[in-house]
Amino acid sequence: MSKLGTLGHRLHRGEVSYDFVGKRKLWYGVSILITVAAIVGLAVNGLKLGIEFSGGAVFTTHTSSVSVSEAQDRIAGDTAGHHATIQKLGNGGLRIQVSDIDTTTSKQVQQKISEDLKIPTSKIDAEIVGPSWGKEISKKALQGLIIFLVLVVIYLAIAFEWRMAAAALVALLHDITITTGVYAIVGFEVTPGTVIGLLTILGYSLYDTVVVFDGLKEATRGITKQNQKTYSELANRSLNGTLVRSINTTVVALLPVAALLFIGGGLLGAGVLNDIALALFVGLTAGAYSSIFIATPIVADLKEREPQMRALHKRVLAKRASDAQKAKEAEARGEDPDAAADADPQDDDEATASAAAGVIAPRAQGGASRTQPGSRGRGGRNRPSGKRR
Repeated sequence: MSKLGTLGHRLHRGEVSYDFVGKRKLWYGVSILITVAAIVGLAVNGLKLGIEFSGGAVFTTHTSSVSVSEAQDRIAGDTAGHHATIQKLGNGGLRIQVSDIDTTTSKQVQQKISEDLKIPTSKIDAEIVGPSWGKEISKKALQGLIIFLVLVVIYLAIAFEWRMAAAALVALLHDITITTGVYAIVGFEVTPGTVIGLLTILGYSLYDTVVVFDGLKEATRGITKQNQKTYSELANRSLNGTLVRSINTTVVALLPVAALLFIGGGLLGAGVLNDIALALFVGLTAGAYSSIFIATPIVADLKEREPQMRALHKRVLAKRASDAQKAKEAEARGEDPDAAADADPQDDDEATASAAAGVIAPRAQGGASRTQPGSRGRGGRNRPSGKRR
């Protein structure tokens, strides 16, 4: 842990860094592959909507010694032609969900399940959800998501600028696509808990992105007044400065979510926790990734297209070419190359401006800077004090 803390301080001070922004094409390629895989999984498997969205019935039994696979075999063919999803509850009971059936059909299915599992009908609790109510819930969930994204874009455009708002929107859509794709591939149900988890991880991803953007805004303030770093280089330095903080925040958030998913849902059999736990786990991971590898590189790409940033890029390259030429000449004379590069800031500025225009400025003879002569008295002497006679 001490080494991680030392690394964090060195990253923050700029002593060490990893070129995230410079290798943005690699991260774009990785994100595109993951997103395409998620879209393919979504297209092939589709989302398994819970009864809250599709309508149907849920039958919950009291404590039973029947396993999930055995219950699946017994009730096969007795669910009105619809697929039944069965989960084992923590109290030993069973949760049997049958989608797209009405109230009359649900009573018939409840009776057949009672006969198949040899459980009295009075000990099977039935919950019926109409399809119209499910469609209304789906519509409201979609409206909530759209309103959230619109407010995010407006806030970021006001607090920062439209380029950062666009980058944050791309990162959020990236997180949504990956999370829904994983849901389709794994086959978990989409419930109201899933929607809550999705909105939660979008808020977390936005928080992480805003932290990175705030550091980026401070690091690039007055950027056009210098000729040492380009926008991408300053953005990368800012990103490295907040890297350890983002990693620590993500790990701390993932630990309880992983316990909820793998221990609560896997070992303890609390299947109703799987929907929200999976959304949080996948979303938090994707959100941390997109804040570091997607959002900031996109901002750098958009900013580098501005005329001011293009001019800055040319000045930086010209300055480095001038410094390299001076270091080469100093090395030929047997002088210290580093000292020669920083010997005359005025000559550096003139050489940078000339090199940016395609002309190499001549060096001052001897490399010495010019100084203004001091004030002189009449006759080269100072006038004595006192009255003049």
